[in-house]
Amino acid sequence: MAKKRARYGFLFVLPYIIVFLIFQLYPIIYTFFLSMEDGATAGFIGLKNYQRLAVDEVFWKSVGNTWIIWLGCIIPQIISALVLAVLLCQYKLKGANVFQAMFYLPNLVTAASIGILFSVLLDWQTGTVNKILLSMNLINEPVKWMGNPVFARGLTSLIQWWMWFGHSTIILTAGIKAISTDVIEAAVVDGSNSRQRFFYITMPLIRPTLLYVAVTSLIGGMQIFDIPMALTGGTGEPQKSLMTMVLYLYNTAFKNKNYAYGATVSYGLFIIILIVSVLFFRVLNPKQEGEES
Repeated sequence: MAKKRARYGFLFVLPYIIVFLIFQLYPIIYTFFLSMEDGATAGFIGLKNYQRLAVDEVFWKSVGNTWIIWLGCIIPQIISALVLAVLLCQYKLKGANVFQAMFYLPNLVTAASIGILFSVLLDWQTGTVNKILLSMNLINEPVKWMGNPVFARGLTSLIQWWMWFGHSTIILTAGIKAISTDVIEAAVVDGSNSRQRFFYITMPLIRPTLLYVAVTSLIGGMQIFDIPMALTGGTGEPQKSLMTMVLYLYNTAFKNKNYAYGATVSYGLFIIILIVSVLFFRVLNPKQEGEES
């Protein structure tokens, strides 16, 4: 009977296994072998593409751009989400559920749509922002907003923050609500104030939740593509300041038709995300004394 049940269980998971093998495992393996081919002749060249990637200035610039944009998003994102989560949970604000829904709304809009919206608003010739500022005599001539690399990166980070801080707020709110009220009440009885409860009770107990938010944000941030693509049309300008890793991958593989080197870039992206994710786990979730290794 047990063997018969096991066979039925296997039949239930078989569709997932088939889909995984065809659409996930096979592409991963194929991409690896593709990264060891010459893009022009399709001949086997070993690790030469990876050697080329190691000294590719545009690739490393795209890595730096991606990190700058992500850090400019994740730091205010976690701070604002944490503040809002505490306010919604510990201070029992009226209409908390309504506020959560409002904060989450930007996450429902596609990033490409928001990128196109901002590119239209900030167009230096026909953009709404310049027209309003000109009509108010705040500027004498149209400003090329997207011609400044610092502004372009800052705008991209701002859009990312605006889209995702509501999502992080909901997750952190759930983490705070999961803290046992007995722990909070015991701290109050012991005479701790709200600041002490936040830093010595709330923060340590929601560390796994913060780890989840940080790692998922890292994975998503390292793959940012939609907004730079919509803002720059895929060029990554100005001065390649919005050339992110995935945008570089897209241009290499699908615009320049160099699929072999594009596969190499994708594995470079995978390795970077893997290493940093492991470091995040080590830093944010250290083993306690006496815990088994």
